[in-house]
Amino acid sequence: MEGYKNYREIEIETASGLKLVVMLYAGAIKFLNLAIEGISDRKLDIANNNIIKVQDIISELITSLNFEAGEIANNLYSLYVYINRRLLEANLQKNNEILREVILLITTLKDAWEILLKNQKPDGVRTAVSSGLNISG
Repeated sequence: MEGYKNYREIEIETASGLKLVVMLYAGAIKFLNLAIEGISDRKLDIANNNIIKVQDIISELITSLNFEAGEIANNLYSLYVYINRRLLEANLQKNNEILREVILLITTLKDAWEILLKNQKPDGVRTAVSSGLNISG
């Protein structure tokens, strides 16, 4: 298990900006699914902790936005703020339907960024993901 942890740390440290964004989205989806499971199993502390992890990821994505890039950054900012608001509501209400809505939004974003990752060189994209969020678990 220690070897896997080291591999993930190296992968994160050497990933391109686009790949880091995709990894953050994947981590958010993973934590949302764990939160849904926690709510379903009435393990509300687990649900709470995982929702907070997703909020941390969304906050990191917000701080990595390059507003000089134009309208896309503003649109992403608005979407991230909406997602964070929905996460807060879901956590307060322990509402799996809201979490499923957020999963759908983040999955759509992840799919779009994966296409960018496959089709474009990441050199032109500025994403400063530097807080050291633990997206591996």
